[in-house]
Formats: sequence, structure tokens, C-alpha cells
Amino acid sequence: MDLHFTTDVPTDAEREAVDAVLGADVASKDGLPRVVRQNRGTPERRSLLLPALHALQHREGWISPGGLNYISRRLGVPPAEVFGVATFYALFSVEKRPKTVVHVCDDVVCRVNGATEVALACRESIGPAHEENEGLMWIKSPCLGLCERAPAVLVQKAGKGRANEALAPATPEWVRASLDDQKIDMEPEPAVGPRNGRRLLARVGVVDPTSLDGYRALGGYAALRRAVDIGPALTIREIKDAKLLGRGGAAFPTGVKWEAVAQQPARPHYVVCNADESEPGTFKDRVVMEGDPFSLVEAMTIAGFAMAAEKGFIYLRGEYPLAKARLENAIAKAHARGFLGDNVMGAGFRFDLELRCGAGAYICGEETALFNSLEGRRGEPRSKPPFPVTHGLFGKPTGINNVETLVNVNVILGIGAPAYAALGTPGSTGTRLFCVSGHVEKPGTYEVECGTPLSKLLDLAGGMRPGRKIKAILLGGAAGGFIGPNELDLPLSFEAARERGVTLGSGVVAVFDQSVDLVDTLLRIARFFRDESCGQCVPCRVGTVRQEEALHRIAHKRTLGTVADELRLLDEISQVMKDASICGLGQTAASVVGSAVTRLKLFNGGAA
Repeated sequence: MDLHFTTDVPTDAEREAVDAVLGADVASKDGLPRVVRQNRGTPERRSLLLPALHALQHREGWISPGGLNYISRRLGVPPAEVFGVATFYALFSVEKRPKTVVHVCDDVVCRVNGATEVALACRESIGPAHEENEGLMWIKSPCLGLCERAPAVLVQKAGKGRANEALAPATPEWVRASLDDQKIDMEPEPAVGPRNGRRLLARVGVVDPTSLDGYRALGGYAALRRAVDIGPALTIREIKDAKLLGRGGAAFPTGVKWEAVAQQPARPHYVVCNADESEPGTFKDRVVMEGDPFSLVEAMTIAGFAMAAEKGFIYLRGEYPLAKARLENAIAKAHARGFLGDNVMGAGFRFDLELRCGAGAYICGEETALFNSLEGRRGEPRSKPPFPVTHGLFGKPTGINNVETLVNVNVILGIGAPAYAALGTPGSTGTRLFCVSGHVEKPGTYEVECGTPLSKLLDLAGGMRPGRKIKAILLGGAAGGFIGPNELDLPLSFEAARERGVTLGSGVVAVFDQSVDLVDTLLRIARFFRDESCGQCVPCRVGTVRQEEALHRIAHKRTLGTVADELRLLDEISQVMKDASICGLGQTAASVVGSAVTRLKLFNGGAA
């Protein structure tokens, strides 16, 4: 595409799909849409670009030049920019595809839990990967966030009345049934551990996640009522006194962030929930959204009230169809009952909430890349400063937190800041959610007090499967690091992790037994970062490629010089990426490699 329009025109189905998002359009005499001048180029109008692209992809299975032209004219965005956004995301295609595409996860957890067998079955029944056969196609995918039920598959279905379907644990039979549009009842009970001690997960698996009355019967909306009673300033004071640290990996004090946004004179303010949970091995936020969606809606409303924001956005990972359905239902019912809208709970304040879906881009988990994506731009990170508290979404003050951080707010207001601060450790208060997967007996999402030893968390997950021993644990996700079986005494707190030179990251605890080829796992992580780098900055764009190349040379015994020479090169690449990359992806892309070399001695006769 160019800055100029092509002669391609949309089909009637494509027009219908886009108009359902953007509103009906009155055609001009030449049959092309007439651009509404007062909306041309406005940030709010352009922010509908991502939903419009989703509409086209869902209707036809791809984004045609005619459909792209139509969106471009409707929004007043140059065709080249629309094309640039459409080609940024893995779940969109600007090349003709069949209406059914099977995404088979081959990331670190599914890879050791049967993904290879599922891929072979797809090859036998559909054909080679990336090739259409009788209206079907299958491709390998990065982590789908269903690690506790590995192996996982996402069936992307286009067409009116069809919906994407996530299958886990995936079997060839389940995949075939989904391809034939058979109804599949696949909602197993979430593995969330014993009810005793659960606070963030107290309702998961207990309440009907589609019922607002059920949510309220178990204490729902009591936290919002208390926030309204004490007012915005004291609500923020409660969050600060509870010493709640962000659960997305950076561990920034939540109350400090909220207070900074609330004090900004610029208007409007925004609240954003980062639910683009794409770190390999991470699925805790998905479990909360699927099992207790009203808790997130309530927490977002409290955040809006406290930060003087009238509008909030939940940016949901595009690979989570069930979470999407549950959140859409929760938002609609909250609106209908007065818990969202112009006069929330009759308390005289306004707050509205919109659900927006990503489209397969790990980088959009970085907060400023997420803002760009919401605004209808490529999901590339912004340089900081300025920071989101002053210049966030649409350049306005914005409070952004992930799902786990936000639902902690409900607990704090429910039990009070002193009681919450008494949980955990002085430097890491409250409870944390951990995604335990791999070769444990009972993979799932487990809630423990901060500071709980790693060994106790593994005991909750049933320990290792019979006859197996721990070889290594991936802690914190692909951007985290490996630890060995001799480090199970690690207290799961921010301060203890720092002292040990590791990170808790996004709560990943992926346990690998002696059967796992850790070199293969490391190569898969290196490929993940190479693929997911947005390419905006040279250190990350080039560094992730060079890192993977060096690892392949070592793995295949084709080193340039000695292994020690290659390890020194990897160390230099790591340092450059840490020092010079714009965002956290480049800064942490070498962390797992470094941990494998230093902690596991992977290329020096250690675990392999």
C-alpha cells in the first residue's frame, strides 16, 4: 500500500463488518465512503482502527486491499498507515487465507507436554504448515496462555456467526471436532488450589462468572461502596498504606502512581487495564477474567473514581476468546444495573468502560506500546520520559495496571490497609498469583502470601509427576531466568528475588524434569524474542537475531572460535541490549540466556 488509494473496493460483507464498528456511512456518488470531516484524523476516531481491522479479519479471514481502503477512507487515515498497523499483528493477515486457521502452540510449556504430537496430527489431517488445504490452514504459534492445560490450540474462525475457540488440552479429536464446528464443552474446573487463604481467587470456581447477582452475593461491589464512602483521596491513601506493588513485573507502588495521575491538572484522565498477558508461561490474569470478571470491572471503576477518570479501557489479549465473552457480559450487566455509566451507584460520578482486543503482539504488553495500539498505531514503545502519569493514552494522564494489581484493590478496601499490609513481608505485602506449569502433578494458578518458599508453592501443585525429578525451573517467564533444583528455598518476595539475582516477573513457575532438552528450550525462547521484537530500535532488532545465531552455533557445534568466545559475544550482546534498548523487551531478552549460562552452567558441562 501507498499513501494513495488503490482502485480496490470492498465487498458488501466487508462494508457491513466495518460499518458495524464505525457506524453506517452515507456513500458518495462514486460509491466510495464519504469521509466525515469533523472526525478526520482525530485521535478518538483513529482509535477505532484496531476494532475495524478485527471486524474485517473476523468476517473474511483476511484484510483485503478493498477492505483496507474502506477503513482508511472511513477513518481519514492514510492507506500506508492502515497497512502498517494491519501487518504489525500476528492474528491479522493481508494475504488471502482460509476462513479457518489452527494455531498450535509450540512454546516452552506446550513444547514439553505434547505439542509435537498435535502438530504432527495437524500435518497429517490438514497438510504442511502455512499451506491451505480444502479451506483449512495450520501454523505454529507462540504461547497461547493456556499452559496449565498444555498442549494448547487456538482455532481462528472467520465468518458471520462464528467465534474463535481455544482448546486445551488439545487432542487431534478435539481439533477435528472444532474444525467441523461441532459444539465442544471444554471448560474444566480451574486449578486454583485449596479455598483456604484465597483472596484474589476466592470466587474463582465458586461463583457463576456470568451472574452479577452471584458476584454481589459473595461480597461483590462492597469495595466500590467503601471507596465512594471515603472518597478518592482516602481511597488512594488506603492503597498507599497497603504498600501494594504492581504485579506486572516492575513492582512500582500502585498508590503512588494513582496519586500522581489524580493530581494532574490536564483533563481528561484515563484508566487502562493491561490484560495483554503474553509472557510465555503466564495465564493467571486469564484465570481471573474467565472465573471472576466482575471483580476486574469493579476494580477498574474504583480506579476511575480515585483518579478522576471518566473512561477506562481493558486491553485484552486477542487469544483469549472465553475471557472476551465473560468481560463483555460483565460490562453489559454492570451498565444495565448502574454500576457503570453516568451516575455510578447513584453516587454522582461517571465512569464508562470499553473492552479492546489485541491481535497477537507480545510487545503490546509494554505500557506505551499498548497506548499506541489503542490509539490505532503500530504497537511500538515510546521513549520515556514523559511517563504515562502525565502523557499516557491520547497524551493525557493515565493510570495503567495489570489485572492482578487491580483486583488486589478490592481486597485492600474489603479488609483495610493495615490487615492487607500484615500479609506477606514488609517489602512485599499481600498475596501473589503464580502460574505453575510444566511437569508438576497439578498445574494451575496458585495464590500464596508473598514470601512463601518456592518449595511450598510446588507442594500446593502436587509436586513432581511420579518418577520425575526437577531439572530446572523457569522463573518469571521468558524475560525471567532459570534456577536450579537446589534453590527451592527461595522466598517468593520482591526483595528476596532481588537478593538472589532473579525476578518473579509475571509470576511464571515453569517446572522442567530430566527429560527436557534445555538447549532446545533456550533456542525456543531466543526465537520468541527475535520474532516479537517490534524492530523499532537497533539494539533489540539486531541483538535478538545475533543472540539466536550464536546459540545455534553453540548448539550445533559450529562455533566461531571456542564456546568461550561465543559466550563472551553473548554477554556483550546482552549488555548492549540492556543499556540501549528502548523498552523492557530488549532489556530483558538475554536474561534467560544469562541465567542458563551462569546458574545452570548449560554450556559448561551443566544441565542440558
